[in-house]
Order: sequence, then structure tokens, then C-alpha cells
Amino acid sequence: MEEDAGSVVATERYGSGESWKYSVKDGGMERRRDGGEGGSAGNSIVGFFKSVFLPQGYPESVSDDYLQYQFWDTVQAFSSSLSGTLATQASLKGVGVGNQEATVAAATVTWLLRDGTGMLGKILFAWRKGSKLDSEAKKWRLFADVLNDIAMFMEILAPHFPACFTLIVCTAGIFKSLVGVAGGATRAALTVHQARRDNMADISAKDGSQETLVNLAGLLVSLMLIPLVTDNPALTLGLFFLFTVLHLFANYKAVRSVVMETFNEARLSIVLQRYLRDKRVLSPLEANQREPVFLQFRTAASIKLGVRLQDVVQSPEELNLALKDNSSPFLLGVRNGCVCVCLGAEASVRDEIRAMCQAVWLSNTLSCPTSRKPQSFWEIVHESHKLMDANFDSFLKGVEAAGWDVKRTLLDWDEWRVEWKTKRS
Repeated sequence: MEEDAGSVVATERYGSGESWKYSVKDGGMERRRDGGEGGSAGNSIVGFFKSVFLPQGYPESVSDDYLQYQFWDTVQAFSSSLSGTLATQASLKGVGVGNQEATVAAATVTWLLRDGTGMLGKILFAWRKGSKLDSEAKKWRLFADVLNDIAMFMEILAPHFPACFTLIVCTAGIFKSLVGVAGGATRAALTVHQARRDNMADISAKDGSQETLVNLAGLLVSLMLIPLVTDNPALTLGLFFLFTVLHLFANYKAVRSVVMETFNEARLSIVLQRYLRDKRVLSPLEANQREPVFLQFRTAASIKLGVRLQDVVQSPEELNLALKDNSSPFLLGVRNGCVCVCLGAEASVRDEIRAMCQAVWLSNTLSCPTSRKPQSFWEIVHESHKLMDANFDSFLKGVEAAGWDVKRTLLDWDEWRVEWKTKRS
């Protein structure tokens, strides 16, 4: 804007994308875009699509990893949509669509059995693993997509095994029900991470819009694929494997792009071990890059958080041992090779983080053959108290300075809370 057009009396902006100035001119106020006479048609179109498919206030209203995650999530959704078309065609063929000898009743029974077993699988999975989906969202997100591809592969193969068709599609239905629970729950957990202005509903709604657009594109491509793959099993399998590879690669890149600033067991273990080794605190980005994203068999002793008192101590003597050198509102013990943590009712988030740090150190010490010494488990527990007394305060200050959120955690605590009487001297 030219200087003689009038003095600027106010400025305003819409997020970080638009900036406007108000100036006095000929006795009135004139509003102009900062830096030019107005947006071009191209900018208007981009702005329209941003308002339709991105959360309000983007990019300030979301986490820094939002765009990269959504890009890979879009790629995986597109490839999954195409794979789903191939699987659906195979399932319809298997229940008798296009076969004059097939009966409506038989097809209906097969479909109902598939849906029924899937419903039961959904309930059982949510019961057994529901609490794990927050603390290990990345792992279960990737697991859900791998399982989804396995289920679709089974549906494609099912028509070639007529005698076992119902069993195969029911098993695939169970797998897909697990995918629904794990995928939906972990997506909700990631939405909480992405929301920076308590705008979880907006992010979820725009994610739904993005997915709908991707599915629409997948539908159009599928319409061109169906005539090619009909009665051509080799081409069907070839395309399915191509889409599956793309789907799994995109999912891996998507979960790898997520940078969570809250501690779960894996991230806390990675940061703690590096700190104890060389006194350096890893940033959230560094720790997330090292975090495993595949479900794996444990190499360290398992850790149970928030257990009952009897899981830690089973006699007054053991209670005295648990309280020795311990002024914190939690008790640690080792039972059947498992590190158990009993939490007091008054424990804070800081206490939870310290308890988890000690449990991680205990777990690694018990699992390392070179660290084994001729001493009791209680002596190792007492060592962990002394170690944390000397290091935890500086460790906590370091993780806060590195950008970690220590006001909440994603540690998998059970709900038992215990009050015990402190041992008298």
C-alpha cells in the first residue's frame, strides 16, 4: 500500500495465512491485504480447500508433525481403499453373487456369521487391550493396518477354498473388528496429541473430510479396475500385493512422523538410559525416532504399574524391606521376574514418572546377564532408590528443558491405590 493512501490505524490477521491493514482515506476507512491489492484466484482456491479440509487456525492450531502425518495417512487410506475393493469383490463372489446355484439364505447366513464373530472379537479385544491403546498408540496403529491387510488377503483367497469359505471369512471378520477398535482408538489418541487448542472435534471432523475425499478418489479408480480384475485372479493378487506394499510403507512413515512430547514406557526408557549413560537428555524428536513402532517380544523384565499391595509384598518383613530407603509414595518389588509398582493414593505425576524410572532401571538390570550379582531382589530395589535420589531431580529438570511435557503421561497405570503405614524407627 502506498504511503499517501492514508495512515494505518489498525491491522488484523487470520491465523498466519492472511494479514490486513485499515487506513484512513477520504474521511473513511479502507481495508487492504497486507503486501498487495488482494488475493489471486489461486490463493482463493487454496484458501477454500484449506478451510474445508484443514482444522481452523492451521498450522498454529495443530502439532508440528500434523501435515507429514496426514500426507502419509492419505496415501495409506487411498491404497487401502483399492485393496478393499479387490477384497469385497472376492467376498461377493464367494457368497454366490453371479452364481445361479447359490441361494440367498446361504449367502445371508455366511454374512451374518462373519458380522457376528466380528462383534464378539471387537468386545474381547477392547476388554483385553483397551488400556494399552493410549500408551502404545503407534504400535497398535501399525498393528491394525498390518492386520487389515491380512484380513483382506484372506478374503481374496477365500473363494478358492469353497469348503473353508465360511471359516476364512469369519476369521477375516474377527481381524477386521480388531482393526476397527485399534485403528479408531489410536486415531483418537493421535488426535489428542495433534490438538493444540483443545480442538480435537475439529481435527477429527476434518480428518473425516480428508478420508471421504480419498475414498471418493479410490472409488473412481476402483471403477476402472473392476473390469480388468474380474475373472483374473493373477492380476487381482498382483495389484493387491502392490497396494499392500504401498499401504504398509505409508503407514510406517506415518507413525514414524509422529513426535509425541509425553512419556510412555518406551520413550521414558530411551531417554533415561541415555541420561544415565552420558548425562544427555534426548529431545522428543530424537526419542521418537528411536522408539520401536512394531509390537515385539519383550527382552526386558515386564513392568506392572498400579498393582495391589500383595503383588509387591506378602509379609510384614517384605513391607519393611520395601519401605527401606524409600520416602516416595510408591513401593517397588520383584515378583516372578516381573517388576511391580504399588502406587500411593497421594502420588503425583512427578511421583509416577520417578516410579517408572526406577522400574525401567530395575527391569533392565534384571534382564542384563552381566549385571547379575549375588544379592537379593530387595538389595537391587534399594539401589534403585539411591540411584534416583542422586539423579532424578536433575533428570526431570533436563527433560522439561528439552521440551517434554511432564504434566501428564501415557504410562499404563492400573487403578489400584494403596495407603500404608510408614515403618517406625
